[in-house]
Amino acid sequence: MKFQCLLFDLDGTLIDSQADLILSINLMLTELECATLPDAQIITFVGEGIRLLVERALRASCVQEPEEEMIQTALLSFRRLYSEHLLDRTDLYPGVRETLEALQSLPMAVVTNKPYEFTVKILEGLQLAHFFQAVIGGDSTPERKPSALPLLEAAKLCGIAPEKCLMIGDTKVDILAGQAAGMSTCGFIGGYRGEKELVAVNAEFLIGGVGELIQIVKMGE
Repeated sequence: MKFQCLLFDLDGTLIDSQADLILSINLMLTELECATLPDAQIITFVGEGIRLLVERALRASCVQEPEEEMIQTALLSFRRLYSEHLLDRTDLYPGVRETLEALQSLPMAVVTNKPYEFTVKILEGLQLAHFFQAVIGGDSTPERKPSALPLLEAAKLCGIAPEKCLMIGDTKVDILAGQAAGMSTCGFIGGYRGEKELVAVNAEFLIGGVGELIQIVKMGE
């Protein structure tokens, strides 16, 4: 079999968490007496960890470079608020559970830039945790995607060589990380960024639905 291990991004790939991220960012901005932001703008800030998410939101709201003290205050606020709201409206994309069940003979891992604590809480809340042999959050290794390091750690924990792994994600960050790790890559065009970004970074496969993964894996049998 060509692929012996599947690594998944979380937000925009397995789950649609947009509503809860948007709510938490705008609640944070309100606490800080800053202007709230449009939903579509906030989603463009997602994918590279919560510090960059918070920084970008502050920059857009305040229309100036935020000072470190403000960033730290905002991070504490966002962590508290998101912890309270991360399962309000977050749900699986269609076909995710069925696909994971169909492929569960393979070791699988989640590799996300979301903090580990939030990642585990969501996986457990949506009853997905048992599918994954490894969970790597944005704070689990010294570097985050697009670094290869978190992907290589996940492959190691799954006991599979990187070149036999397939990295699945919805942003260029996921594809670049997979390429840096020497893995095959699959872009989910139904996520937060769309097809154009994934084509631009030369994702090896493109899927419009998570269920299409089953056929990709079977191609290598």
